[in-house]
Amino acid sequence: MPALAIRAYTATTALGRGRQAQADALEARRSGLRANDFGGPERLQCWIGRVEGLEQSPLPAPLAGWECRNNRLAWLALQQDGLPQAVAEATARHGADRVAVVVGTSTSSIGASEEAYTRLDGEGDARHFPADLDRPIVHTPHSLGDFVRQATGLGGPCITVATACSSSAKVFAQAARLIQSGQADAALVGGVDTLCGSVLYGFNALQLVAPEPCRPFDVTRVGLSLGEAGGFALVERADPQPAAGTLQLRGYGESSDAHHMSAPHPEGLGAQLAMRDALARAGIDADEVGYLNLHGTATPANDSIEAAAVAAIFGDGLHASSTKGWTGHTLGAAGIVESVIALLALETGLLPGILNSSVPDPACGPQIRFDNARRPINYAMNNSFGFGGNNASLVFGRA
Repeated sequence: MPALAIRAYTATTALGRGRQAQADALEARRSGLRANDFGGPERLQCWIGRVEGLEQSPLPAPLAGWECRNNRLAWLALQQDGLPQAVAEATARHGADRVAVVVGTSTSSIGASEEAYTRLDGEGDARHFPADLDRPIVHTPHSLGDFVRQATGLGGPCITVATACSSSAKVFAQAARLIQSGQADAALVGGVDTLCGSVLYGFNALQLVAPEPCRPFDVTRVGLSLGEAGGFALVERADPQPAAGTLQLRGYGESSDAHHMSAPHPEGLGAQLAMRDALARAGIDADEVGYLNLHGTATPANDSIEAAAVAAIFGDGLHASSTKGWTGHTLGAAGIVESVIALLALETGLLPGILNSSVPDPACGPQIRFDNARRPINYAMNNSFGFGGNNASLVFGRA
């Protein structure tokens, strides 16, 4: 596929705001997880990745119609790492109508809907949402996409992708197709998901939430730690002669194995298809990849199956890790957050290991690395796998 230049990128997670906060925590091996302090008095006994300051960060008055936790986090993430300037420059180059918005989310603004139902006014059949939450746009999956379009003034195609945990990885593929087909010249891609009752209690009902900080690929792992995050990247056609070192999206791969509603295919066939497709689009061999950010949720089935899929494609020299011990599993935002970490690996040479884990699962191959490393690399990958076997893999490189 034709490479896409990445003009700006950023993430805001439990580690802090902007990519420097992510890089510093990764290098120091400092986790953002904390004992669950979200929700009412009867909280789940678990660990979460919570973004500081959202409660004290209302949206600007002109955007008050989109007020909710998810859009607050989107607004915070949009302000970091020179992203507003990059969007303005892309608008000046191409026109606002030629810059697309493609964002991913899993639950969008459902936290606002939960609050609205707990605070219903009236009696019987006349019950209705309270006036401050009687805003239909925040009760739809497209709340995030509509908000980002309004907040940035972009007028190109506006798409919200909701494919569970692969959502904000698939946005890169969608943007590449829009640009390649001539429907846009650039795209603001990203994703946001925030903590809410549906997330915490829903995953707990599936018996997937660990009572302690998650331990990806550890033999004693029992489940995931949930988190919230937001991130964005601005992509556009690469220059004919790009400056050396320019970060690029080089390939994407997608598959939908539909094996089970929540469990991965037992042989990781969909995961393998996505990874092989991404490598083929990038035009590189597997041994050229220096770092792979794994989906690695720390659930018993997910990690062993992903490790087997990786071992079927990559040699022993690959450095592969899950960074969810730093941020928690940020669901629909995982794709953009972990793409940012892959891009940081390309820029800085820091290859993260795995937090909290100490005894590797014997089912995992030598590609799974617990310790950080540092070396220059030319290509980095990111895996994001969602419920229903909805898989996405991305390849990033340097010009």
